[in-house]
Amino acid sequence: MPFIETGFKGLKIFEPRVFTDSRGYFFESFNKMAFSEAGIFTEFVQDNESRSQKGVLRGLHYQLNPMAQAKLIRVVEGEVLDVVVDIRVGSPTYGKQFGLVVSAENKKQLYIPRGFAHGFLVLSDTCIFQYKCDNYYSKESEGGIHFNDPELNIDWGTDLSQVLVSDKDKVLPSFKDCKNTFVFE
Repeated sequence: MPFIETGFKGLKIFEPRVFTDSRGYFFESFNKMAFSEAGIFTEFVQDNESRSQKGVLRGLHYQLNPMAQAKLIRVVEGEVLDVVVDIRVGSPTYGKQFGLVVSAENKKQLYIPRGFAHGFLVLSDTCIFQYKCDNYYSKESEGGIHFNDPELNIDWGTDLSQVLVSDKDKVLPSFKDCKNTFVFE
């Protein structure tokens, strides 16, 4: 199972080996042994799924310690631009972003360690987005950064006045004002 380094410590692209024939395809979307061999020892405890339409932007979200979450994200239907921001104070990539097009077609997945804010923009007509988490959701531990923060200057590749964003995401704080309990190790 191939993993690709991203230049951000712990953040890895996973490209599963896909077997296709006249019936369709098969691949392992997660294999604990292969992930361990790649240095990922995360024990996932919760799977989440969302369905969204084109132009929906979700994020940038994270959970604060001690309820922080590592995630393994993938797209089952459609296509997204997936974006993470390193918010680990002291990291050489602190405040920097990484983006990747993830789709049902390319079957890429992104392993996101704790200490990253995460969001995605739906590029296809509809999208089913799934992710595994290594910690349970906690409303009290929610954190976030506004998707259009001028300091981060994320290129979402679209006119942001046209995106569909939740009321909650519209009022998230800026990067400089967000709650942050992450320290780079």
